[in-house]
Amino acid sequence: MIGGGGIRRRPGRHTYVPRLAGRQVAALDSLRRGAWVGDSKTEAGRGGWKTRSRGHNDRGAGPSASGSKRNRSSGGVRSRGISVALSLALATASVGLVVVLADGASSQSTKPSEPPSTTYGPSPKLPPPKAGGPPGINFRTVTGWNPGETPRAPAGFGVTLFAGALDNPRWLYVLPNGDVLVAEARTEKLSGEIPPPLLEGFKRSGMLGRSANRITLLRDADGDGRAEVRETFPTNLNQPFGMWLRGDHLYVANTDAVVRFRYRVGDRQISGPGEKILDLPAGGYNNHWTRNIVANADGSKIYVSVGSQTNVDEEQLDAKEPRRAAILEANADGSGMRIFATGLRNPNGMDWAPGTTTLWTVVNERDLLGDDLVPDYLTSVRDGAFYGWPYSYYGQHEDPRHKGARPDLVARAIAPDYALGPHTASLGLRFYRGRAFPEAWRGAFIGQHGSWNRSSFSGYKVIHVPFRNGRPSGPPQDFLTGFIASPTTVRGRPVGVTELPDGSMLVADDAGNSVWRVRKMD
Repeated sequence: MIGGGGIRRRPGRHTYVPRLAGRQVAALDSLRRGAWVGDSKTEAGRGGWKTRSRGHNDRGAGPSASGSKRNRSSGGVRSRGISVALSLALATASVGLVVVLADGASSQSTKPSEPPSTTYGPSPKLPPPKAGGPPGINFRTVTGWNPGETPRAPAGFGVTLFAGALDNPRWLYVLPNGDVLVAEARTEKLSGEIPPPLLEGFKRSGMLGRSANRITLLRDADGDGRAEVRETFPTNLNQPFGMWLRGDHLYVANTDAVVRFRYRVGDRQISGPGEKILDLPAGGYNNHWTRNIVANADGSKIYVSVGSQTNVDEEQLDAKEPRRAAILEANADGSGMRIFATGLRNPNGMDWAPGTTTLWTVVNERDLLGDDLVPDYLTSVRDGAFYGWPYSYYGQHEDPRHKGARPDLVARAIAPDYALGPHTASLGLRFYRGRAFPEAWRGAFIGQHGSWNRSSFSGYKVIHVPFRNGRPSGPPQDFLTGFIASPTTVRGRPVGVTELPDGSMLVADDAGNSVWRVRKMD
């Protein structure tokens, strides 16, 4: 429970009644000023929020909309699609509150609208922020893949199922002998008291549920492009994500620590306990739980990505933990940890540009500034650099929720290299190093998990960003699509992207519980 609130249940509705700070009341007032009034209402004020429909008697359901000093405002918000109650819930998510969700919610949009092309590329044109307005919410129902269905690749490429019946496969790592490790994990819980329909939205979209908390080894023993061997590697992990092999040690980045296990390449299982080498901060209502790990060329240094625990840290929680919203550097034994780069709201995929010593990452940007802000991005990572979060975005665009708070940091903020579109949830990153793909497809591949916090979809595909001389050199290209089944349903959601020794590519599809293989056709 957050802020002394709680859920009150009455027939036909669920009510969460939090106490609201002045900032939240102001945000609600701005919502009321819009044309969001109708029969099914969500009332809010300083004392609490409640949902009602005409014909219901609200006596005893919480603070009254009249006659109470604590509940000074009335009026309503009309349900639009998945319901404004859910929009309000997410509007206050940035301050750690979850509010009303009416029964009978449905998807918000039936007219898909891709983000503007101007929100992609090295010099995006950003619209003005819409702080305080109702966020776009569109949970997708995951239908899965029918037999024979696969994602779609460009002409000349073929897509086949490498492995199915997994449990939310998020990340992939290829061992020197070609075996593939798959990290299976998901968000297990959300902070605070969550109304059941809101929980159902997260579950229906594959974002919330029991986490397998394991790594599975896949082996294509006969070379037919499909894994016949499947063995469970370490279990009882804590939301594992990134993996890295150094000598006879396999490193695993759990949400709260980096651990390593004794391992010999070719073995189908790991025996023996892991050794914790680095503690990591965990938790937070935003559930940025993924921790990735990569190493420099000689394996002497590891780099670990850690997302924020808040949306834009209006609560000053991340300000107290400098290891959040950052990339950390440490020695291979975990000693000598330091902060390598900061102001990165939720960095996930990391990789080194081929032929360089430059580290690149993809970052999930902030919410509640409108459908088309802020674009996620791909950027090179400079030692000691600050990338703006939470005080500014995409360089020195000051976030209105922190207006005037830290002009010194806004002035220092570095603009990222390449915008990837708003709310695309760009997670996977892999620079192609093989020779099997044509020259035009040897840049950076990015798995875009797809939005739930935008009125209409964005992401849900793997894109390719061309590179030349270590820099992005052209507009993004769709590489793997077909994850969207309809304006309200998806078959899967791509995340991790990696490359097999034969030059084919693997894509982890967590919601589809599959790993797909993409190869250049002869």
